[in-house]
Amino acid sequence: MMKNNKKKTLIILGIILFIIGIIVVTERIVVRIKSNNYDLITLDTSDLPNPVEKSNDSYCELTNITMHYEVYGEGYPLILLHGNGGSCDTLRELATYLGNDYKVYLIESRCHGKSTDPGIISYELMAEDVYQFITNMQLNKPFFVGHSDGAMVGIALASMYPDSIKALVSCGANSNPKTFKLFFTCFVLVNNLINPSILNNLMLEEPNFTYEYLNKIICPTYIVAAEHDIMYLEDSIYIHDSINNSKISIIKDADHCSYIEYDGKQGYILVSNYLNTIN
Repeated sequence: MMKNNKKKTLIILGIILFIIGIIVVTERIVVRIKSNNYDLITLDTSDLPNPVEKSNDSYCELTNITMHYEVYGEGYPLILLHGNGGSCDTLRELATYLGNDYKVYLIESRCHGKSTDPGIISYELMAEDVYQFITNMQLNKPFFVGHSDGAMVGIALASMYPDSIKALVSCGANSNPKTFKLFFTCFVLVNNLINPSILNNLMLEEPNFTYEYLNKIICPTYIVAAEHDIMYLEDSIYIHDSINNSKISIIKDADHCSYIEYDGKQGYILVSNYLNTIN
């Protein structure tokens, strides 16, 4: 009797795994078909400059926080901002390559890294911090490159202060928590039960980028998503369609972090290719 029950259990598990496999394969096929309607790209890293060394490691006093930042290279100013739970470590490799072409300010958001934690966070508060950083450092319309939460901060900054930056590269932004794929929402919910934090709450509650909010952005904007990102492709398309002067690309075979957090070389090709088109 026990053997029969065990056999039935194994059969049921096999059927469940088979169904899950079919769903995953089907989803990937559908995503590839949809992505081909846009700029589905791969990033060739065969020809790269040498990475540059960090030239400064300092702090900037803002109204509500002290912001930590690092500087790489010389040239036109570029602000580089990490995602949720990240720090300068997250995008440092990217900064070392971008330092060949720009003066890169690799900053840390409030409640992250060595920046101070005032106990309150939102995308608009972080965007206000960045605006103050630009003002205090006397940067004249820098480029802004953000990944994940950093991309949402860039969108908020460009909407709240349309003349503050020259161009925006938004990698892996979502317009609303409802546009996350189910697996990621479940991951954040479980993580928040185990380790409650304002950073988890931020992802579950914000942003809410409406068409009207996004339509205030006037600077050239590059909307980038991974083919297998944590939000649905339709959301990236919605953000692109809501910003007049924008371009969209989908990184082939990539996930949310693989082309920028874990590989600064790919990130460099992506960012430099776009910013080279900005006059």
